[in-house]
Amino acid sequence: MMDSFTFPGLTTRVIFGAGTMARAEEEVRRLGHDKALVLSTPHQKADAQKLAQSLGGLAAGVFAGAVMHTPVEVTEKAVDAFRASGATAVVSLGGGSTTGLGKAIAVRTGADQVVIPTTYAGSEMTDILGETAAGEKTTRRSPDIRPETVIYDVDLTLSLPVGLTVTSAMNAIAHAMEAFYAPDRNPVIVLMCRDAMAAFRDGIPRLIADPQDRTARTQALYAAWCCSTALGYVSMALHHKLAHVFGGSFDTPHAETHAILLPYTTAFNEAAVPDLLRPMAEAFGGGSAGGGLWDFARSVGSPLSLKEIGIEETDLDRAAAIAVKNAYANPRPIDLGSIRELLQAAFEGRRPGG
Repeated sequence: MMDSFTFPGLTTRVIFGAGTMARAEEEVRRLGHDKALVLSTPHQKADAQKLAQSLGGLAAGVFAGAVMHTPVEVTEKAVDAFRASGATAVVSLGGGSTTGLGKAIAVRTGADQVVIPTTYAGSEMTDILGETAAGEKTTRRSPDIRPETVIYDVDLTLSLPVGLTVTSAMNAIAHAMEAFYAPDRNPVIVLMCRDAMAAFRDGIPRLIADPQDRTARTQALYAAWCCSTALGYVSMALHHKLAHVFGGSFDTPHAETHAILLPYTTAFNEAAVPDLLRPMAEAFGGGSAGGGLWDFARSVGSPLSLKEIGIEETDLDRAAAIAVKNAYANPRPIDLGSIRELLQAAFEGRRPGG
């Protein structure tokens, strides 16, 4: 129990179920718009075009140029396309890359957002925008970044490849992990995170065995919603900072970066707040939160070392220096030496705690 807390309330409207993408037109019109630009990555362009067709006269076109880490130069092209289309809202179909682009457009134009996530990565419920420019990724938070409606459609996750299923789930777990020790945590978020850990722990192995398991897909998508909500309503710390360092300055893949760093950042802060991270240890076993997460990651085939995503050992000094450049809140004090040690363990893929 917490002696005191503030719960700000959840402001984003959520539509959850199977076949719910069909409600996109209804949601855009409910927000008062009659023209919306559909967004996607190049890989999901065909799906975005089908969605635009289903929207009929509501669709103002498709911009299929979203990429990882939301580069500012891509956003500028998307804003030009948005304004030229006559749209007043965006419908973002995809994972974090597309969601980020929708947020970047919204914060520059005032557009309303309807987000339809197709992975578990979890930026859709947040007021956070991360953008990359000049080789560095910066983040900001603002109420006008938060999407107005999120549509979770279990059907869209049935074709999610097993590898992406695993890494985007680990990405989502990282949001919950940091929420457990966030200074502005509250009982609602903590309960959602506890529920999500059990759902992912039980659901992901079932999805590896049968990616079409609807019950497990529903379980995992529910867990993703819980973790995304946590990310959007409490402060993040070391883990997300390091993920942004590697994504923004080394162009590493987003979900894989989170998945690899997670056991090591957890173990680092577990040394300072073991009681707050006990729910992670209880969910994943292993005798500790960091060790349990590493064991789970290995059991589901998640990448375990920075070497696997192209980081060289010579990159670690630069990454550590960037990570400590700006002060930010964290349960355990951060210094160059301790961060460099953490990154060395993550580079080698060593199990935290031996």
